[in-house]
Amino acid sequence: MEITIKDVSHSFQQGGLKTPVLDQLNCQFRPDELTAIVGASGSGKSTFLSLIGSLDRPTSGEIHYGENDITKWKNRQLSAFRSEEIGFVFQQFHLLPSLTVKENLLIPLLKQKDAGDKEARIQYILSKVGLLEKQQALPSQLSGGQQQRVAIARALINRPRWILADEPTGNLDSVNGENIFQLLLELHREEQCGILFVTHDLELAERADRILFMQDGRIVEDRRKVGIC
Repeated sequence: MEITIKDVSHSFQQGGLKTPVLDQLNCQFRPDELTAIVGASGSGKSTFLSLIGSLDRPTSGEIHYGENDITKWKNRQLSAFRSEEIGFVFQQFHLLPSLTVKENLLIPLLKQKDAGDKEARIQYILSKVGLLEKQQALPSQLSGGQQQRVAIARALINRPRWILADEPTGNLDSVNGENIFQLLLELHREEQCGILFVTHDLELAERADRILFMQDGRIVEDRRKVGIC
């Protein structure tokens, strides 16, 4: 299921003043590509990712998942769509501190009418991220790298078609950051989900199949690796 961005612009309203953030974006994303979005602070990267994931609506333009323009959907439909199709990974891990690792993963499954064998899915995902032995631990008992792995496991628990990651290695040291990136690569291949990730790290971005460079709310360059078409 491809994502198609058509003439998307976005502005924030502050004190009666309209502040433009994104200006006439047009592009398409394929699930078989690992795509990095890079740019200076304030270039609109995170806002763009938020719109793609339907956490906010663009001021104008269309966002299509397959044949469906999700900008026309009502909030309830968007909420169900996010729950079933999108997995979010943020720089801040957003784990519930009073719940164990296992309980943090169970919450997204509670919204599913037919989530199958929840216990088996949790055990499988925790094994993929190397945290089976930590399932009864609280977030405070985990390292930063372990907490990010839990966040990735939570994003994958519902078998989403797309993972949207906003600076997923930004709060980690180089070793943990590399481990998280390798994990994303592995899950991209094995779970067959498309991945878009925002990063300020150009060296990391260069390892993606495709890089979108953003500046002042616009895409100024769209670069694919040779051999990716």
